[in-house]
Amino acid sequence: MNTFNVPTKEDVSANNQAIFENLNKALGFVPNLYATYAHSDTALENYLNFANAKTSLSAKEKEVVNLAVSQVNDCIYCLSAHTAIGKMNGFTDAQILELRAGYSTINDKLNALAKLAKNITENRGKTDEAVLENFFNAGYTKGNLIDTIALVGDKTISNYVHSTTQVPVDFPVAQPLELETI
Repeated sequence: MNTFNVPTKEDVSANNQAIFENLNKALGFVPNLYATYAHSDTALENYLNFANAKTSLSAKEKEVVNLAVSQVNDCIYCLSAHTAIGKMNGFTDAQILELRAGYSTINDKLNALAKLAKNITENRGKTDEAVLENFFNAGYTKGNLIDTIALVGDKTISNYVHSTTQVPVDFPVAQPLELETI
């Protein structure tokens, strides 16, 4: 497999250099996966605009989707990043493992969301009717459904970028999910 370098600020376009500066200010560093997007003159800005767009989902709900999708797509980079972000959003280690497995014991609403995100990803959008009905019965709307599908797409893009490039994980590495222990 080709080895993909993680570009530095000096390696990228002027537009991406400005984005790197903003990421450094906001996060204290440029995550390797974001830097990898900067191999393209346009992909990093396009991705960040998509990922940071307004949504009807809360930050916590977004992490539910990010964790379930990244587990299905077996992306250690995104699992590691979203484990850290999930903790920042108040999830415990045990709750994060549940979400990665595609369910939640926190409440029925997050459980329905996790099941939906997992099902959409596993079935490539051919969502099971019972899972969809459960999502709506938990109080979600058609607008929430479309926002969830968009987020599944957003996270799948990053999962695929990492799976193809295999750039180093620069977050604490997420522990493997052992379904038997959950």
